[in-house]
Amino acid sequence: MEGNGRRAEEAFARATECMGVISEFQYPTHWYSKLLAALLALAFFWSAATLAISGFVLFHIVAPVATRSDIDLATFPGHPEDITYQVRGEGSRDGWFFPGREGAPTVVLCNGYQRSRSDLLTLASALQDHEYNVFLFDFSAQGTNSGHSLLGYQEAAELHAVIDALAQRTDVDRARFGVWGTNVGAYAAMVEAESDPRVAAFAVESVYDQPDQELDLLVSRSGVGAMPLVAHATRWDFDWLARDYRGAPPLSAGVGRLVGVPKLYLEAEDEPDLAATTHQLFAISPDPTEEAVLDRGNYANMLDEEKHSYENRIVSFFLSNLPPAGRARR
Repeated sequence: MEGNGRRAEEAFARATECMGVISEFQYPTHWYSKLLAALLALAFFWSAATLAISGFVLFHIVAPVATRSDIDLATFPGHPEDITYQVRGEGSRDGWFFPGREGAPTVVLCNGYQRSRSDLLTLASALQDHEYNVFLFDFSAQGTNSGHSLLGYQEAAELHAVIDALAQRTDVDRARFGVWGTNVGAYAAMVEAESDPRVAAFAVESVYDQPDQELDLLVSRSGVGAMPLVAHATRWDFDWLARDYRGAPPLSAGVGRLVGVPKLYLEAEDEPDLAATTHQLFAISPDPTEEAVLDRGNYANMLDEEKHSYENRIVSFFLSNLPPAGRARR
């Protein structure tokens, strides 16, 4: 009995001591407990602020303000038609098909981050003038499309769905496609080219090896990338959002499969970080491959003279490497 009483007294003493510690944190009386309480409060609010800021930044990156892409197909030159296709997990989408020679290859144009298909209408017309079939579409979170951008992961799947849909047509070359893209669209184009033999030639501008690189650039441009831990927290959030693509290899791991596929890498000097990654991919790509350095990228914002020069370069590349054999449409 005496032992039980002693143990009860010891337990009561420990409980009292614990309550005293808790009380000291709630109502600190010593300088060291006041300092520790302040540090804990600061750490809590700093962590909460970091998570809130990183979540806000990531939301605006993966769900950018959409730009509409409407034209009157009935009156637009080139007689484009509206084509509907399905994207797994995303539902029905639509794109614009510009007919060229019957049985000729189709060049699919993949717009960049926060851009729409309407930005590429003159490039589409330049290719159609040389008798290519051309297809324009918007990725998720662009134009009128719902969803969110995964900076290339989801977009690559959407491009594959586009090519699958076009390959069902009887008036195009089902086995030969050309693809052009910039930044997000360029990444999607190369993913598709590395895995789909129907891509017979492609041109990419400002491409990156993996989407995390584009994410880092966008976080840096948001103005909060210099804040401690915000960039890391945003990366963690993005990795969770793109968890279905965890383990996806970088483009550099698959370029060896592009032997015999003509490739044009365009490096824009006003995008030095992406110019560097573009050059790195060019340097390890098997032949045939070409490289060109541009004073300025971003086709949509080019001056008319710059656009004309750019269009000539793209058209010349496809004419040399993916000639539009076929027959005139009736």
